Amino acid sequence: MSQIHTNRPLSPHVGIYRWQISNTLSILHRLTGFGLALGLIPFAAWLWGAAYSPALFAGLVEGFSTVLGKIFLVGWTAAFYYHLGNGIRHLNWDMGKGLELDEMKTSGQLIVVFTIAMTIFTWTLICTGMGA
Repeated sequence: MSQIHTNRPLSPHVGIYRWQISNTLSILHRLTGFGLALGLIPFAAWLWGAAYSPALFAGLVEGFSTVLGKIFLVGWTAAFYYHLGNGIRHLNWDMGKGLELDEMKTSGQLIVVFTIAMTIFTWTLICTGMGA
């Protein structure tokens, strides 16, 4: 049996590792992808209800009209914009662009601003009736 070395370094070593914006954005990208996929279930039910079941459609519209329903819709919208923007950021990386540390930090900050701005813009249009 081989001898276990207790003085071997860990990678990355938890004692020297610093949390960075890229870590948060990477985890958030995965979470928003999962959330978008889960959000397709009530969206598909809403579409199906609109086509085939007026009672289901009315029930879902009523549910989405509650405070919790509105929080879900705003969150789903924010997840969409974040996942879209960060996906484009990843495509840039795949082309070898924006890989310098300062560029990665700046693009991450821009994605957060983009997400917030587009979510506010979208819901301003919805709430003021300008989208109708």
